[in-house]
Amino acid sequence: MKAFLTAIAAMAVITVAAPFALDQIGFSAADAGSGSAVRLD
Repeated sequence: MKAFLTAIAAMAVITVAAPFALDQIGFSAADAGSGSAVRLD
């Protein structure tokens, strides 16, 4: 039971922290999905 609760807590922390961490390193879904290398058929 202890491992299950630890896993749930870890998932919650990752879910909340991921957008902030990705923003800090400069990752943007808008940048990844647009540009000269993207084909829009």
